[in-house]
Amino acid sequence: MHIQHIKMRWGTGDNFCYLVTDNATKETLIIDPAEPAEVLPAINDLVAKGEIVVTGIVNTHHHYDHSGGNEKLHSVFPKVPVIAGFNSPHVTKTPDNKSTFKLGSAIKITALHTPCHTQDSICYFFEDGEDRAVFTGDTLFICGSGRFFEGTPAEMDTALNTILGSLPDDTKVYPGHEYTASNVKFAKSVLSNDALSKLEAFTKANEVTAGKFTIGDEKTYNPFMMLTDPQIIKATGVEDRTEVMKKLRELKNSF
Repeated sequence: MHIQHIKMRWGTGDNFCYLVTDNATKETLIIDPAEPAEVLPAINDLVAKGEIVVTGIVNTHHHYDHSGGNEKLHSVFPKVPVIAGFNSPHVTKTPDNKSTFKLGSAIKITALHTPCHTQDSICYFFEDGEDRAVFTGDTLFICGSGRFFEGTPAEMDTALNTILGSLPDDTKVYPGHEYTASNVKFAKSVLSNDALSKLEAFTKANEVTAGKFTIGDEKTYNPFMMLTDPQIIKATGVEDRTEVMKKLRELKNSF
């Protein structure tokens, strides 16, 4: 499995489009290609060189900065499906929760429905032997979570800590945005530990953190995945985990 990122809206939205390629067949899925002008030159170049064969367009949710390129990409690759939640434009296939499909000869993909940021949010868990990755859109960021635009604190708790939190700890995290620097600043206001300090140092030295950290890592410094941690409980002033999640989001929104 080969994963590449393409930066979009850098400096404003700091979005990622991802290309995931099966090494043997070169079959490739394009994830969240929101800005065709920014992603198509690189994609067309890789296609022309024979390095990828586009077999699908995937969205993590329907927001424009993730699905806005569907129409153009589908016109360039008209024979491939648009795999996404029910509200994405030009969607041709919405995978059922926990259903699986294949990329190329070796990669197994599991669709994980994680409603909250939007009700059609889907995270995609990729497995290629011992190599694991999850594409989390705006549900899970490195050291943070998405806003609860269409859902509740309880739904985000389920999404992060039951669904994504149950993935193998060595699963690499590929979020929809590069928000880590700002997330670390907030996390430091409610938490202090070595894991967070190491993440802060990495972030200061590296512009991109996508794919550099794992689900296991998130459990050590992401406040939204540490709802029972004594420091988090003290900072929020509540103990019920749903109330902790609610308070964390309120604090982050106003940070």
